[in-house]
Amino acid sequence: MKHHFFLFIGTALFAFFNQAHAELIINGAKVASNTATTTAPVTGSYMSTSSFQGCLANLRSQAIASGVSGSTYDRYTQNLSPDYSVIDKLNYQPEFSTPIWDYLSGLVDNERVQAGQQKLAQHRVVLNRVEQTYGVPAETVVAVWGVESNYGDISGKYPLLQALGTLSCEGRRQSYFRGEFFATMRILQRGDLTQDQLYGSWAGAFGHTQFMPSTYERLAVDFDGDGRRDLVSSTTDALASTANFLKRAGWQTGMPWGFEVKIPQGVSIAGESRRNKRSLNSWIAQGVTRTDGTALIQGNLSGSTPAGLITPAGANGPAFLVFKNFDAIYSYNAAESYGLAIAHLSDRLQGGSTFRTAWPTDDAGTSRAERREIQQFLIQRGYDIGAVDGLIGDKSRQAIQKEQSRLGLNPTGRAGQQILRAFRQEQAKQMMQ
Repeated sequence: MKHHFFLFIGTALFAFFNQAHAELIINGAKVASNTATTTAPVTGSYMSTSSFQGCLANLRSQAIASGVSGSTYDRYTQNLSPDYSVIDKLNYQPEFSTPIWDYLSGLVDNERVQAGQQKLAQHRVVLNRVEQTYGVPAETVVAVWGVESNYGDISGKYPLLQALGTLSCEGRRQSYFRGEFFATMRILQRGDLTQDQLYGSWAGAFGHTQFMPSTYERLAVDFDGDGRRDLVSSTTDALASTANFLKRAGWQTGMPWGFEVKIPQGVSIAGESRRNKRSLNSWIAQGVTRTDGTALIQGNLSGSTPAGLITPAGANGPAFLVFKNFDAIYSYNAAESYGLAIAHLSDRLQGGSTFRTAWPTDDAGTSRAERREIQQFLIQRGYDIGAVDGLIGDKSRQAIQKEQSRLGLNPTGRAGQQILRAFRQEQAKQMMQ
């Protein structure tokens, strides 16, 4: 959960799909928790001109003022070494941009829907209790879990103390990271977690649903009754804490997040947004309807219910009326594309369909299975792109770009349907020879 830090990081899984949001989550190693922090120095292209240990010494009084005991601070900093690769992540400038249809096709595909349905069944008892306690639907909670960490399958490789300590002393936004650094120590001091559990993103998000340490302190709950708020090893605590976040963000029980709509021709969408909400009666007066043909006002909605219009791909793409519950989802990562991924996955988990309106592109996005297929073709063509995992990084994009040029396609670097069809056709011809 990267609340109020969206300028630097995106969701954990999107980081895998798009290098524009530097890598957040990779499998991590384990460090003994009964010793002081010991980390090997890691270097990237960034080189420090100051003393890391000197910086940590200067931060000690600030940490103590924030509630970290002197003994706690000394224990976790005495052998701490910097990892300057996180500064490179902080300063990363993307080579490629990602259209929203690529973003959503990778995050909300049949694999993630099926896995989510399995998680709903597996954790039904806990999720029912979570829903009763916080009023947030089980499908929405599981959707956050799925988008943030693929239901806990993707975890972080960065030791949080090392990453946050480095970011507290180097680069931009040091004051922000110092707050997270101290919060991490307070979590350890409280006994919620042990040091060996504290691996996550380069920027500090960790656990099943990727809470930043300060958010963890504020909103994590002990829902399994063991006396600890453990969002790393306890799925129960993680699911309940996610629901608690959404409830505290303004979730309205029994209300929808929104739905896809059809805008009549000639109706201007200029100036419309999530923030600029108007009553449903106002939208009805303009001729706006649900894409499935049913009435706008259903369930607990009324004519006075405020709704905003979002068109993430412009006037020619899908349009959505969104309510306060969408704002609650949005607050998890302050990006409309992210909010739409969570909302759409939650609908799919409830049996909903894909969007009725096509994205305005002649090269639609691909699922993770299709991206793995593209990567396999690239490897067969001799490209060194790393693992075939459906996660399209810069190496894959560069290889795709070269292959697009070879095949007479627009060299966008995108893992879309056009390059997939071209690879399949080429393979079919080779098999016929």
